[in-house]
Amino acid sequence: MEKSIETIWKEGFLKNDALVAPKINDLYNQKSIHIIDKFKRMFKINLIAIVAFSFIFLIISFFVGIPITGAIFFVMLSALVIINKSLLKGLDKIDKGVSSYQYLKAFNQWIEKQVAINKRVSTFLYPIIFLSMVIGFWFKDAEGMFLGKRLVNEVLIGFPDIYLIQGIPLIAIIAIMVIIGLLAFFGGRIYQWDLNIVYGRVFKKLEELMEDIERLRS
Repeated sequence: MEKSIETIWKEGFLKNDALVAPKINDLYNQKSIHIIDKFKRMFKINLIAIVAFSFIFLIISFFVGIPITGAIFFVMLSALVIINKSLLKGLDKIDKGVSSYQYLKAFNQWIEKQVAINKRVSTFLYPIIFLSMVIGFWFKDAEGMFLGKRLVNEVLIGFPDIYLIQGIPLIAIIAIMVIIGLLAFFGGRIYQWDLNIVYGRVFKKLEELMEDIERLRS
């Protein structure tokens, strides 16, 4: 009785001496390598873009009078790039000589680790970036006076009895703390949303390829 392609696959996926299965294996190996190589290129380009943006923003921040924001922004994004470059080394160590299924499994494990680490980083990254913007604009020079102080003086004209802490309205402090808390709480989800926007199509193709291989292996 002639064997179906599924039977040949099951018997030959792990047997190098099979006649047809190695060709199928090679096809899926090439697809796996292509998808993951595409992801690596996009990942590296994204890191380069982050570095370039942080440099440009740092320069612009000095011209618009918010150097504190630019400096903190630059440090945080640089740390993010360093962390992900370190993670990228782990991706380069995945053996392309193994079967497509093992290769995709190893890549999936790397993705899970990368996402988990960046989610934790994001719980600090977004709040710190927001706080750097608040600090930067507060100390921005506005005709010989800090912009924050000038805004407080304007508020006091309309609300002279507003409660201040170290010259800052209590309501403003509460609002800032609430926003920081929300950014910390949703930081991981914001990162996941951003990740899906950039790499969503690649992940979709990867998922479909994994489903094909697992279906043939079952």
